[in-house]
Amino acid sequence: MARLLVHVEGETEETFVNEILAPHLRQHGFDRVSARLIGNARQRNRRGGIRGWDAVRKDILNHLREDAGCLATTMVDYYALPQSGAGAWPGRSAANRLPFDQKAQTVETAMAQDIASAMGDAFDPARFVPYVIMHEFEGLLFSDCDRFSVGVGRPELAPQLHAIRNNFATPEEINDSPQTCPSQRIKTLIPDYEKPLMGTLAMLEIGLPAIRQQCMFFRRWLERLESWTGK
Repeated sequence: MARLLVHVEGETEETFVNEILAPHLRQHGFDRVSARLIGNARQRNRRGGIRGWDAVRKDILNHLREDAGCLATTMVDYYALPQSGAGAWPGRSAANRLPFDQKAQTVETAMAQDIASAMGDAFDPARFVPYVIMHEFEGLLFSDCDRFSVGVGRPELAPQLHAIRNNFATPEEINDSPQTCPSQRIKTLIPDYEKPLMGTLAMLEIGLPAIRQQCMFFRRWLERLESWTGK
């Protein structure tokens, strides 16, 4: 039996895993796919942030040790990952100096190496498939701007969403400054945007095919998961 646990950053990602990813992966041989929230609001370093790597690392290691036949992965925003201090995520600070197409892979490689080292020589490194969203979850919503606008109940905003998307080669390149990150761009158009509700509705409307077609790093992650049961 193939089992997958996805360590996620928030409720929207949790719903994505349970409502969209899990049914898809069950068609590829997984018996169980579930999401686990990384901590809670009181444990996070700052509002809207994610827990430090030290705490997340402990969660991942515990899961891998408790279930020797499982696969573990992550679904976290690159933009939100702590870069300094005791909770800094592996590779995150170094990734700042790299070209776009190397940023996520640098963090994911460093995460995988750290987990494999902690698990020891007997560990199969293929059991941990880290995924870092470039630059954040909202970027994936630009994979289909028409369906995005319908999903949030604002179809009249489709042209403005397309205008944002068309400035970048892929949705994953929509950049990560405090003023121009995907979520901020959305809030400029939709001041009452609420990620847990509206982000989920948009994602359900958009669906996996559009995201995997438009987003290279997402597609690479999904293909690794799809092929795991055949190992």
